[in-house]
Amino acid sequence: MNIFENYLNKIKEILINENSNKKILLPENLDSINVEIPPSKFNCDLSTNAAMVLSKINKMSPQQIGEQLKILMLKIDGVENVTFVKPGFLNLNLSNNYWNFFLKDLLKNQNEYGINKSEVKKKYLIEFVSANPTGPLHVGHCRGAILGDVISNLLIFNKHHVTKEYYVNDYGNQINSFTKSVFLRIREIKFNEKFPYDNTELYPGDYVKDIAENIIKKHKNLDFEKYDKISEKLTVFAINESLSLIKNNLKNLGIYQDNFVSEKSLVLNNEVEKVIDKLKSKNLLYSGLIKAPERIKSSDYKEREQLLFKSTSFGDDKDRALQKSDLSWTYFASDSAYHNNKLERNYDILVNILGSDHTGYIKRITSLVEALSGSKNKLICKVSQLVKLIKDGKPFKMSKRKGDYITVEDLINEVGKDATRFIMLNRSSDVELDFDFTKVKEKSKDNPIYYVQYCYARIFSVFRNLNKDIDENLNINNTKLKFSHEEIKVFRKISEWPKCVELSINKLEPHRITTYLYELSSEFHHYWNLGKSDKSKRFIDEDKISMEKIIFLKSVQIVIKNGMNIIGVDTPEKM
Repeated sequence: MNIFENYLNKIKEILINENSNKKILLPENLDSINVEIPPSKFNCDLSTNAAMVLSKINKMSPQQIGEQLKILMLKIDGVENVTFVKPGFLNLNLSNNYWNFFLKDLLKNQNEYGINKSEVKKKYLIEFVSANPTGPLHVGHCRGAILGDVISNLLIFNKHHVTKEYYVNDYGNQINSFTKSVFLRIREIKFNEKFPYDNTELYPGDYVKDIAENIIKKHKNLDFEKYDKISEKLTVFAINESLSLIKNNLKNLGIYQDNFVSEKSLVLNNEVEKVIDKLKSKNLLYSGLIKAPERIKSSDYKEREQLLFKSTSFGDDKDRALQKSDLSWTYFASDSAYHNNKLERNYDILVNILGSDHTGYIKRITSLVEALSGSKNKLICKVSQLVKLIKDGKPFKMSKRKGDYITVEDLINEVGKDATRFIMLNRSSDVELDFDFTKVKEKSKDNPIYYVQYCYARIFSVFRNLNKDIDENLNINNTKLKFSHEEIKVFRKISEWPKCVELSINKLEPHRITTYLYELSSEFHHYWNLGKSDKSKRFIDEDKISMEKIIFLKSVQIVIKNGMNIIGVDTPEKM
């Protein structure tokens, strides 16, 4: 139950009724009227801007129209009190009877609490990670991987149809360099030849040596004398080994992709030619000159005729090359073929999770999808910004893999899967994130994952001490419960959960979930601590627990569990 949506509908209903009786004037639509979470300084449950919105059309001050609206809103079921607050807000307090109804509904539909059942369900394709298959995932990939996975979880929680996809860039010069690196490592192992570390086009990491050793073990009869003879087979073997590393990294992060789509297969299946023909049929291609990229001085750049896509027709700052002057396809051409392939699979919405180095790529690919689909918002791109690792207040480097980077495995081994997932979502994905190892290991309020998990564990400690099953004590259908002000304050935060889910989905911003869980846990811990000085706030009194306290504990537990399931983090019953 979304109480904000519920009471917004009730307020609109009484306004429409008053308008039909010619007692109040209304604008053409009521979309500008809202019911929101009130500021914490006000002791109320809901806040609406109705008085502010309606004052002008009714030629009254917000306070004058507000006094009129107060009388109407007090007639709404569950509303106990209404107060006017400048500049034009009406704050509503709900009755104890309403909270009884709310909590009974929550307990009855605990696994579905937060789901927007009225929303039209859509088919989403979420493409994320898509790291080059040339080695294990590093920390830079980790944040985007978790972002894509939790966006998927959010949509699945809200009953949308979601496919999680990884685009394998297994075609082009970088793959040739990777295969050559594996070959030279094999030569190093088998024939004691020195690996050319000074060649900047090669991959020098020790993991390449591990891949080479695996290939030697699995393909003992392969002739490793001449690169040209085995390069095609070796590319397949090397990519398979690299993908195996990547899939294992993802598994250890709790991530499982539905599809792995090969760039090479798209090229070999003439998918590039298909999208070129499609764009030609729409008169969106032409041969022309392209200006020098910003990173290259114009004096050093030689303009040449290329096949260009009219991306400026869709808001891009310049047209984009699909084919080079030597007639080879650009990376953008392969990417165009892939996105055309996505569109042909009839998804309602495509979502791409991109690294910070791909920010400049967004406009061209969204223009391409708009051109192919005829829909401006068919593709949504979310950027995952950089992660800075910090320990004892200083930048932290922990990879022991020579010539490489900090890997996902390094991170998980240091702090675990749960902390990695939670902290990577602790800020909006479009800003840089400081991952502080010292704080992640603290057992304090400053460590958000500990604080949330400790909330859940505390709830279970109560029932463990009473030797009671929390679900066996919830027969409240005919029970009228009386809750304190402090308990209702926690229920207010619980009532915000559907709104949090809705905003997280609409904006594709799952960091709102971790923020919400931390805030709810803070409210719970505050209430728990009141019991140190106030006996009435204690959960256990002479080895007994009241029905109010059972409902209080269970309602918090439901929301924490649902939220942690979405972000893919465990809820331990003991800590």
